[in-house]
Amino acid sequence: MRKLFISLAMLLCTFAAKADQWIRINQLGYLPESIKVAVLISEEPAKISKFDIVDAKSGKRVKTFDKVSATGKYGTMQSTFRLDFSDFEKSGEYYLQAGSAKSPVFPINTSVYDGTADFLLNYMRQQRCGYNPHIADSCHTHDGYILYHPTKTGQHIDVTGGWHDATDYLQYTTTSANAIYQMMFAYQENPESFGDEYDARGHKGANGIPDIVDEIKWGLDWLNKMNPEPGELYNQIADDRDHAGMRLPNECMVDYGYGPGEGRPVYFCSGEPQIRGKFINATMGVASTAGKFASCFAMGSRILEPFYPKFAQLIGSKADAAYQEGVKKPGNCQTASVISPYIYEEDNWVDDMELGAVELYLFTGDRSYYEQAIEYARREPVTPWMGADSARHYQWYPFMNMGHYHLAKVGNERVHKEFARNLRTGIHRTYEKALESPYMHGIPYIWCSNNLTTAMLTQCRLYRELTGDNTYAEMEASLRDWLFGCNPWGTSMVVELPAHGDYPDQPHSSYLNAGAGTTVGGLVDGPVYFNIFKHLKGVNMDGIPNKPGDDYARYQPDLMVYHDAIGDYSTNEPTMDGTACLTYYLSAMQKDGSKQAKAEKR
Repeated sequence: MRKLFISLAMLLCTFAAKADQWIRINQLGYLPESIKVAVLISEEPAKISKFDIVDAKSGKRVKTFDKVSATGKYGTMQSTFRLDFSDFEKSGEYYLQAGSAKSPVFPINTSVYDGTADFLLNYMRQQRCGYNPHIADSCHTHDGYILYHPTKTGQHIDVTGGWHDATDYLQYTTTSANAIYQMMFAYQENPESFGDEYDARGHKGANGIPDIVDEIKWGLDWLNKMNPEPGELYNQIADDRDHAGMRLPNECMVDYGYGPGEGRPVYFCSGEPQIRGKFINATMGVASTAGKFASCFAMGSRILEPFYPKFAQLIGSKADAAYQEGVKKPGNCQTASVISPYIYEEDNWVDDMELGAVELYLFTGDRSYYEQAIEYARREPVTPWMGADSARHYQWYPFMNMGHYHLAKVGNERVHKEFARNLRTGIHRTYEKALESPYMHGIPYIWCSNNLTTAMLTQCRLYRELTGDNTYAEMEASLRDWLFGCNPWGTSMVVELPAHGDYPDQPHSSYLNAGAGTTVGGLVDGPVYFNIFKHLKGVNMDGIPNKPGDDYARYQPDLMVYHDAIGDYSTNEPTMDGTACLTYYLSAMQKDGSKQAKAEKR
């Protein structure tokens, strides 16, 4: 009753509040030579034709701008405007002022992205299974017991390691392999952006190996265990019976029939639908998982060779065998659930086989892999969610096709044009939707929309670098800025980044619930359609003890919702794969900043 009274009181205060205006900006800040566009939102009709940038220390106006675009009504906001100050490049700390609105203070300088990609790794270390440096203890050391293997079901296999997928402690090859690949790609493209402050166990102290490589090795160690022999691939550890309340990972005592805390099931890639309880998935083959194993092993062998040559040789020797399992059993391999209907409903698989073939070509130089990659690639020219209004949970995964980028980069002129065009088509479909939003955000608000945002952000940058085409540069900047505060709620979507900004302080986290810290560096799920939110099981607006969750009621658009509340697992739960996928873009921005800094000194 008390909670109901508080909620009604807050609602009445919201209705009674004076109509107001706000300016949303990238709270992390801007490089001097970058696109800079803020968004002004107003609860009542407004006319804005100019705005000022003000020095935060002196309070003096530095410059007035007239590049203002009215973008109409948006949800409860009667007027919205895009405020473009891209041509302002002077370093300093500023805020914007327009109408009755004043933005948060933000920096402009060449170092605003320094260390940000490494910062994300705080969350990856926290998600480690086996030995976990955040709690300085081990967990799930008895995993696991085989299911669905034709001859080994019931046998024990050592698959301890890897990362917990999110706040629950399930583990999936699907998301873990993508996280490994994205971190490897980030390091391959921008090695100078990563430092060495932690050892291989995840504790403070340099070990002569970049921290992102430590994390890559941790993931590949586990992936190697999930493929112990040729033809023996595993897709998942545990299932939704693990959703047994919030507890620390070393206190996990769920009983899967092997004794409380004495081991969890590990699901073999059988290539056929799997069921435990009343739910059945739509698995049709093995290829979506096999392709991920192959791409990670082939690329991982190249990345780790300078640091771990014997291990690099081992996983490199497994890459083709994993790939051939996908050739033998084409089709998608979905995850399994027991209690609830929520699984990763991956439907596509040719993208995974394409990437596996591309990486095998880059690893071996064997032209036959290149030809196979093109054949797979032409079966899915555009990732299907791009430009769509909706999709099922992880239906089209990974959320961007890295194979297309590689083919456009290493192919002849005809192949380059074909796959650059495919990348452009996905971007343009998203761009057409983005033009309808004052935030230039054309992403469908399905579960994990921030992961889709990160994928499109990556695709925009890679396409721009491949072609020199800047048509979508403003949308790219808007996607970036969305993640750091230029969104309806004015909040960063990465926990504690930036430290001076507004960010999720009640992420859906067992650590936070237990008073064991928060999910530093984790990218939260992001907004979902209101219709999705209201039908989810068990989601709520409960906050941490003695502190209510923030429902952002005043800013919620009609279409979707975001809440900073520990009880909202649909919008405020960090995910391991989404966080890992952001390492590429932030490391690339750090590299851009370094280039601009060097140019300034000339």
